[in-house]
Amino acid sequence: MQNRYEKIFPGTIAVSGIIILLGVLLDDPRNIPIGLYHIVTMQDLLITDYVSIAGVGAALVNSGLVMILSICLIKLSKDPFNGFTMVEMGLMAGFSLFGKNILNIWPIILGTWLYAKYQREPFSKHASVALLATSLAPLVSYMALGSVHASLPLGIFTGVLIGFILPSLSAYTYKVQNGMNLYNMGFACGLFAMMIVPILTAFGDHPDSAMYWATEYNGTFAAILGIICAVFILTGLFGAGEPVWAVWAGYRRLLSTTGRAPSDYLRMFGAGPVLVNTGVNGLLGMAYIFIVGGQLNGPTLGGIFTIMGFSAFGKHARNITPVMVGVALGAYGMHYTPDYPALQLAGLFGTTLAPISGHFGWPFGIMAGFIHSALVLQTGGPVAGLNLYNNGFSGGLIAIVLYPTITAIVRHRNPKLRDQDYYDLFEESDPIDVSRWRTSQVEEDRLEEPIVGQDRGSDAV
Repeated sequence: MQNRYEKIFPGTIAVSGIIILLGVLLDDPRNIPIGLYHIVTMQDLLITDYVSIAGVGAALVNSGLVMILSICLIKLSKDPFNGFTMVEMGLMAGFSLFGKNILNIWPIILGTWLYAKYQREPFSKHASVALLATSLAPLVSYMALGSVHASLPLGIFTGVLIGFILPSLSAYTYKVQNGMNLYNMGFACGLFAMMIVPILTAFGDHPDSAMYWATEYNGTFAAILGIICAVFILTGLFGAGEPVWAVWAGYRRLLSTTGRAPSDYLRMFGAGPVLVNTGVNGLLGMAYIFIVGGQLNGPTLGGIFTIMGFSAFGKHARNITPVMVGVALGAYGMHYTPDYPALQLAGLFGTTLAPISGHFGWPFGIMAGFIHSALVLQTGGPVAGLNLYNNGFSGGLIAIVLYPTITAIVRHRNPKLRDQDYYDLFEESDPIDVSRWRTSQVEEDRLEEPIVGQDRGSDAV
């Protein structure tokens, strides 16, 4: 069973290469270096669509390069591959279309490496955190290029400080969310940014959100995304080394899980069902954008890539659809329309609350999405566009409120805080045999723990 992880590294390199090749083919190659220069010299505050400011070629090349650098970092640090590795690749590739680039991620990674050295721990224990903490990469770019005090040393120092602080902060914030918000790092980074922005303001700085939003690439990106999703589904069904019936049975069992973090689907179900889930979820994300009349561009494609990454770690069609419906309903209720740019992203990234839908039922998923559609429009202000995972920040606030409320009132139970370290899971890579498990909500209620296994990795999270 261990061989289910062997293809993650070459598979990621292959996907990255395809993304870079598409960038070269879809644009004049002479425009790509110029576009990359525009990308690395932008302040990157939300929403900065790299497709809009640099062209589709440079945006895709940046995404592919960041993805390659990220998987090599995981490989060289000897952090074991597992389902969360796919999450990291989805996040890094997706957000490298609007906020992360080949330069502004490194100070944060350096800061986390220094934290590991300070704690006398291997960097492999914190490599995942280092990549996730690049949610605050726009703060690095802003302090280096956009602040009234801007300087390259200040930008580097800011990134190192972020990387040094986030490992301990993110491990704590997970506990109070009880696995109901999949973007835990987004909540941690939001808290950090809320502290930093007033400090900057006190020193005469005024960071503010941006709006660069491409609108002319629906056909191009729909064709690319459709082919990629079809390849994932067909590879899962016919190329995973399992009979089609076994893959389909595994996928059906995957759909019965709540998605409560941590739920490493690759360890639980194997590559076939996860690849099918990835392709299906990608198509659902694209369908949502078209149903609400939105646009496929850097940010929305990043949202879809993120959903596809989390298809190995908590998201599936049954628990993300109610949240999307709730966001769309909330848009109409607030006198907006769902094609409003921030709400397009809310419909995609709001699926961070999928565990609420899976754990408590679809009506609560719709309610969570409805609340998220209002809250996410307000949480961006206090962090001034500096936190790329703003939906994770909003999702964390909702999870903290809804989990104990629903548990106490609807389930008639006393809510409990988790006391384990979330990131210990990422050190584990041994497959989990769930062939004899019940993955339904009834069994999870009995265990009162997320269903990921009974080894050290699951107990530690």
